[in-house]
This record gives sequence, structure tokens and C-alpha cells, in this order.
Amino acid sequence: MNDSTVTLRSRITDTELAALDAHWRAANYLAVGQIYLMANPLLTEPLRPEHIKPRLLGHWGTSPGLNLVYTHLNRVISGRGLDALCVWGPGHGGPAVLAGSWLEGTYTETYPDVTRDAAGMERLFRQFSFPGGVPSHVAPETPGSIHEGGELGYSLAHAYGAAFDNPHLLVTCVIGDGEAETGPLAASWHGTTFLDPVHDGAVLPILHLNGYKIANPTVLARLPRGELDDLLRGHGHEPVHVTGAEPQAVHRAMAAAMDACLDRIEEIQRTARRDGVRERPRWPVIVLRTPKGWTGPATVDGVPVEDTWRAHQVPLAGVRDRPEHLRQLEAWLRSYRPEELFDPTGRPVAQVLGCVPTGQRRLGATPHANGGLLLRELPLPPLADHAVDVERRGAARHEPTRVLGDFLAVVMGATAERRDFRVVGPDETASNRLDALYGATAKAWQTRTLPTDEHLAHDGRVMEILSEHVCQGWLEGYLLTGRHGLFSCYEAFAHIVDSMVNQHIKWLRTARRLPWRRPVASLTYLLTSHVWRQDHNGFSHQDPGFVDHVLNKSPEVVRVYLPPDTNTLLSVADHVLRSRDYVNVVVAGKQPCFDWLTMDEARAHCARGAGVWEWAGTEHGPAAADGAGGAGPDVVLACAGDVPTQEVLAAAELLRRHAPRLAVRVVNVVDMARLLPYDEHPHGMTDFEYDALFTRDKPVIFAYHGYPWLIHRLAYRRAGHPHLHVRGYKEEGTTTTPFDMVVRNDLDRYRLVMDVIDRVPGLGVRAAALRQSMADARSRHHDWIREHGTDLPEVADWTWGG
Repeated sequence: MNDSTVTLRSRITDTELAALDAHWRAANYLAVGQIYLMANPLLTEPLRPEHIKPRLLGHWGTSPGLNLVYTHLNRVISGRGLDALCVWGPGHGGPAVLAGSWLEGTYTETYPDVTRDAAGMERLFRQFSFPGGVPSHVAPETPGSIHEGGELGYSLAHAYGAAFDNPHLLVTCVIGDGEAETGPLAASWHGTTFLDPVHDGAVLPILHLNGYKIANPTVLARLPRGELDDLLRGHGHEPVHVTGAEPQAVHRAMAAAMDACLDRIEEIQRTARRDGVRERPRWPVIVLRTPKGWTGPATVDGVPVEDTWRAHQVPLAGVRDRPEHLRQLEAWLRSYRPEELFDPTGRPVAQVLGCVPTGQRRLGATPHANGGLLLRELPLPPLADHAVDVERRGAARHEPTRVLGDFLAVVMGATAERRDFRVVGPDETASNRLDALYGATAKAWQTRTLPTDEHLAHDGRVMEILSEHVCQGWLEGYLLTGRHGLFSCYEAFAHIVDSMVNQHIKWLRTARRLPWRRPVASLTYLLTSHVWRQDHNGFSHQDPGFVDHVLNKSPEVVRVYLPPDTNTLLSVADHVLRSRDYVNVVVAGKQPCFDWLTMDEARAHCARGAGVWEWAGTEHGPAAADGAGGAGPDVVLACAGDVPTQEVLAAAELLRRHAPRLAVRVVNVVDMARLLPYDEHPHGMTDFEYDALFTRDKPVIFAYHGYPWLIHRLAYRRAGHPHLHVRGYKEEGTTTTPFDMVVRNDLDRYRLVMDVIDRVPGLGVRAAALRQSMADARSRHHDWIREHGTDLPEVADWTWGG
């Protein structure tokens, strides 16, 4: 598939060519108008400064290339009856995609006030990058989009995510050459290794090389062609080049390239699906080279603009103030011959719409870009089938994520025919104890295998690639097109996708406020191999801060859960997999963990989000019986997270044994947002609820999974905040024993008992001996682990005896 082959296979007629060019010119006209005009949309009178927006915002440089792609996708969708989705990668390409949507009518169907006539054109122009209007980039407000323009590096991963398990869908992905320099995009080329021609759709990347970023040339545009071709072939693609600046020639070449690529895709899918050919194919990719700012001003004030970085944003910046710029803008707009493209009422003429598909085949109307229209309920098994028996609290242990793996395997099996559930992760499914999934499906893999390989198959629905960026992008694309999934990751390395989750949260927040956007399945992270049990890997693998990052974001979208044992993890998992339009973060250990709650108790506790564990405290025991606890607790021991919960319960048991008249309340928090005020988060507590749980004036010793200041930030407005003392991770990590990790960070049971003694008024004098014994235990621990390499027997063999 080279240029000569493409030229020979060009099949468009002169009539089709004229229609393509008319659509493209109309889209270019609309793109320029959105950047500049707020009145006189059809140029029925000479342009005057008052027709121009006071603030010129937007990006012209990439728009003509995107318009070319939109135009030619229309042609092949109509001609071949395709179901297609396009992911628009170049940043701030909004004018082009909005233009295409308006021309095909989907924009008016979505926003009836933006009619497809002169009045609607004026609204389309005025609202662009205008207060109360729409963004300058492709956004949730844009019909047909699943990708925020300017999410640099994520487009190709989103495209593959959309194609997985969508066997009849063509996903075209326009990749900007600036975007192509990013790490996430560079890793996303590996998608060909995971795309199954039988069960998945096709991804057709279009690498748009217009040569420049904001102020610099781009790497791939300056590579020699042979070197670029070698790079793309190494990634499993066969490049097809379209190069030029003369519109008629480029239209013919682009049409030929699209036909050649789609013929090849049909051949790949036919031989895999009908003939059983399973060799990894080489998928086509179009390399589109057109000038940056194509058809715009060639020079401005004597300086070259078209085909330079100066065309990136607004080529003519002084239109309201400089008459020569105003004249140049009018000449630019009239160069598209709008009188040929729109009738006197402003409606596109028949020739402009000659290549446009109809109904849901229009790019702006595809239900795959509004995934909630296609979403089905996930068939989740009864929790009772997977719950662990709790005959005595804190006696038996289970690996929570291993039990969850059995639960997820049932879900994977139940979706075997419908194929709308996937689990993604960076090479950690088995490490995170989710390997029961392999009883229901394998790991997706299209390239060669060796006899020593395990659990690899062409049709697998576990996705593993050692790139958190790609995992995130795949799952986002999968969810936004109407499916379900889970992202399993080591806790410390979730930070790699900080900026990606930012964008997804913003997308969901905006989409929730658009009545035409239907809810999609939530993006759920399972963060395991967490900070307290990375004692073998050490400091580099110890970071619980992803929770802090997420809780900074839109409260209506984010949820964070820290289940303390296996049954609560199952209950949380059931909840988050049923949820819609959220980003859920679930932090749970994979190491053996004590079982505290029965399944019924776990359900009730998770529904509350935070609650008193009466069986763990002494508030209603001997202290209350002799009158010491009649006015509520003397102290609250609070906890969030599996290891902090264990340490709090061990501390409570020590206090029960050594300070039996002390009234201790134990509070466990599963849903971190419960600590926020009710008016700041939908899950937050009113002051009455919070005070009833934590008291207004009693010491609260809070053992928290992550950084202590998060708890202070969440609770700083509460009346009892001056009495709140938080223990958590404080960047004291190393390779050591499990219990030494909590000792190093002052989260251990002995330190918690000391905190109680120090903060309960009058207790310090009465319990001096107990405090001394706790300090001695910490010293004993220090010496023991250095001699034996293991934790103290009283810690390693501890079980709950309360």
C-alpha cells in the first residue's frame, strides 16, 4: 500500500469531488466564522469592526485538516454503510468538529436554538469561546465526541478502548503531530498487539502532520519518510501517505487512501472472522501532510503565516483595530465562496450535504459517542455467594482482593456472550490476587506466544500493558462507549494517571449537566498493593496520595472507599460496579486481612459510610456500668483503611485490658466523603450527624490509611476539630517488616494507646505505667526485628480477643 497504489485505486467521480470540496469549504468557512464573527454570518454586507468578537479565541491551524477528515469520513460512511466514531485528538480543534456537526444537522437536533440557517449560524459563531457559550475545543458539549480536545496523548488509547468488543464499529482517530510526541501516545501505538479482528472493531489512525506545535516544529513531521514508515511498521501499521496543498489533488488522494485503508480493514476482518486466519495483521494508518492553517492567510504584515507555527491560533489578531486586517479577514472568508455553499436563508445547499450520512450514521449522532444509550446493567452475582463466614470477629483472615477476584470472575463469565466487561491493569492482575479471572477469560494478546506463556488468547478480556496511561485510556474509551470495567493498579503508581483522571472527572461533571448525555458506567480504580504492605518493595512503592488528588475534584463526581475487610470490599465492589457517572477509588489490601463484619453487617456499614463499632469499644461495657461512661465516650478511636482498622482494634483491646474504666468508642469510616460537610458533598454529614458520631468535645484519635492532613482538611470546619489528632503515613518508608511500617509512621497500636493517654484529660497521671509499657513495647519491637527479621510474636500472632 504505497502512494502509487493509492492513486491507481482512486474511485471518486468529478461530481463526488465537487461535493467533497463544497462540504470542506463550508466547514472551513464555519470554522473561521466561529473564531472571528458575532454578526453578519453570511457576509451580506461588508465586514465592520462591530461584527467582530471583542476577544479572539480559538485555534485555526489544525481546523482545515480536521475538516478534511470529517468530509471524507462522511463519504465512506455513506458509501459503505459504516457505523463509525471519530476521536479528535488535536488540541482545540473545536471549530472544525462543531462545523461538521452543524452541517449534518446533529448540532441543531441537540441544541434546537442553534438552527441550521442564518440565525443559527450567527448563534453558532457567537457562542464559540464566548461567555456563556461553548469551549474552543472538542468537549462533552460537542455531539459525537468522547474525547476532550487537548487531552494530549490520550486519543489513540481512547480509540482502542472504543473499538474493543465493538466488532462492527470503525473508530477513526486523528492524531496531532504535537500530541504524537507525548509518552501516552507513544505507548498507545502498541494497541495493535491487543486488537482482535474477530471480536473487536477497527481503529484507523490518521496521523495529521501539519508540521508545528504552538511555537516549534514537530518531531514526526521532520523525520525522513522512510524513518517514519519504519517506526509505524514496527508498531504493526502499514502507512498510506496523503500529502499536498492543492485541494483537488488532496481530495482525490484522501478519497483513494480512505478506500484503500477500508478495503484492507475489511480484508483483515473477513479473513479472521470467516477464514479463521489468526496471524497478527498489519493495520493501515494514514499519514496526512497538509499545511498548518491551510487556506488561511499566507502572510500577515509581511510575515509568513500559513504552513508555519504562526497559524496555530488566530492568524489575524488585530481585526477590530486594524483596517488592513479586517480587509484580509473578509477576503479570507470570501475565498470559500459562501454564496455557493449556503442559500439566502443560510441553509447548506444540496451539494454541500451530498456526502453527509443520515440518521445515527452521522458522526455527531452515533450512539457510540453517547454510551449511556447502549449501556446494559451488569449481571452481578449475589454477594452471599462470595461472602466469607465470620464466626468470630478478628479470628480468621482472608485476602480481600482474592475473594473479589472470584466475584469478578463470575461477572466476566456472565458477560462472555455480550462482551461488555473488561479488567485492565499494568501487568498486575495476578499480583493483585485477581487471577481467578483467568478461569473465565484470558489476557488479550495478538502477537506470538511461547510454550511457557500462560493465560494469553486472542479473545481475552483482561487487558495488561505496563503503561498506566494506556490502561486508563483504554478503559475510558470502553466506558464512554457504553460498557463496564475496572482498573486494578498498585496504589503508588496510580499517580501516573493524575492528569488523565482530572480530565475524565471534568468530562463526567460536564456531561452530567447535559440532559442529552446519558449516564455511563463509572470508572472504578481498585488500588491495592498499598502503602502499608509494600514493605518488601520499599519507599519507592509507598505513596497513598492518589486519594488526596481525587478528593480535590468535583464532589458530585468523585467517591473514595476504604473497606476494612473482605466482606466490606465485596459490598463496595457491588455498589461501585452498579454506579453511573462517577470516578470511584477503592483502596483495599491483597495480603491476609482479619474478617470483622458479616455480610449483612458489611452491607449496613457501607450504606452508612461511617459508623460506631459498638462491639469493639467499651462505651457501653464496664465503664458505663459503673457510671464512668454515662456521658458518652471519654475518647473516640477512629479508623479508615484495613491496616489502620487493625491497629485501632488492637489499641482498643489494650485499653479494654489495661484501662477498663475508660469509655472508648470505635468509629470506622468506609466512605471518606462522609467526613465532609453535607453542603460540600452529597455523601457528607450534617453537623448533627458528625457530632453524634465523633462528639463535639472529646479527643478523637484517628488512624488513617494515607496522609494525615487530608482528614484535617475534610473535617476542619467541625466543632470537634480542635480535639482531632490524626495518625497516618508521613513519608517514613523503607524495606522492612509490615508492623515496622506502622511503627515508623506512629500509626501502631502502642502509639495509639499513648495518644489516648496523652489526650484524655486526667488520664496521663493515672496511666503513667501503661504509657511506659507501650513505649517499652515499641523499643522491644525495634530490637526484635533487627535480630530476627520478623515482627514480634505478640504482633504477628495477634487476634482480636475483645
